Amino acid sequence: DADAKPVRGEERAEPEKKCPGVGLFYAFMSTVFFSIITLLVKTIQGIHAIEISAIRCFFQIVFTVPLLIYHKTGFLGPRDKRKYLVLRGFIGSNAMILLYYAVQQMSLADATVIMFSNPVFTSLLAWIFLKERCTIWDCVFTVFTITGVILIARPPFIFGDYMYGIEGDYTNHIKGTIAAFAGAVAAACTMVVLRKIGKSAHYYLSVWYYAIIGFIECLITVSVLGEWKIPFCGRDRWMLMLIAVLGIAGQTFLTKALQREKAGPVALMRTLDVVLAFIFQFIFFNLAPTWWSVGGAMCIVVSTSGVALRKWFSNTRKT
Repeated sequence: DADAKPVRGEERAEPEKKCPGVGLFYAFMSTVFFSIITLLVKTIQGIHAIEISAIRCFFQIVFTVPLLIYHKTGFLGPRDKRKYLVLRGFIGSNAMILLYYAVQQMSLADATVIMFSNPVFTSLLAWIFLKERCTIWDCVFTVFTITGVILIARPPFIFGDYMYGIEGDYTNHIKGTIAAFAGAVAAACTMVVLRKIGKSAHYYLSVWYYAIIGFIECLITVSVLGEWKIPFCGRDRWMLMLIAVLGIAGQTFLTKALQREKAGPVALMRTLDVVLAFIFQFIFFNLAPTWWSVGGAMCIVVSTSGVALRKWFSNTRKT
């Protein structure tokens, strides 16, 4: 080409400027929002956890549709990622239902601590499905996590009839423990799916699939159970709307955090969830944690922090 001018080298585009720590800031914000949501769920009386989940999903649909239209993302997402988005919506909504049920059945801190064990299960599931490396440390951290759950649940065949500090009936406490543990596994599956999707789908699409699938699932389930109840006028209705808004904010910040940071540092930042749960429980419900709960929380926090730090250092060395 006669108009072409010889150059010494290819002109390089300027690298995208990144703000250090912004991913961790997003993780921190998601932790704060999710902690407030669990507190609000605990304060709402007389409404089943599945109905709360359905109402949250409904309002998230209402708030998310304008955002999808504004960002011109469409409603289906990339063709090759749709199955993962559907899977993310189904598993994520089940994790939400299980967490809300656990919060209603047991103390806020205990339910939050058990749900917080999900990073340990994330490592195991990532090893199975994403072919990430699994070491002896992952097995050790899993044992620590199971120990923490046992200390919080305090099954009678180990602890006898010593049930001091358990909120409400022990049967409900066990139901909440099982629900929280199942929710932790579901949340771990959600984290793996989100990492699989990566940046190929807009984060509002992730929230959209979560809301629409969760709403359909909750609507069917609560209708079959016959648990529909009209929320009380005033405070409860405003609380339910606030749960939906904070849910969108929390999911958005969590998805953006996982898009900008490795799962390890994000999980490490979310250890604050446990601290906030104990603080909220003491301030709003005047319930001091027992040493069993504190010991279980320490086991789970150590294990999840260990998983996060190990992955962080491993990724840093590779880089």
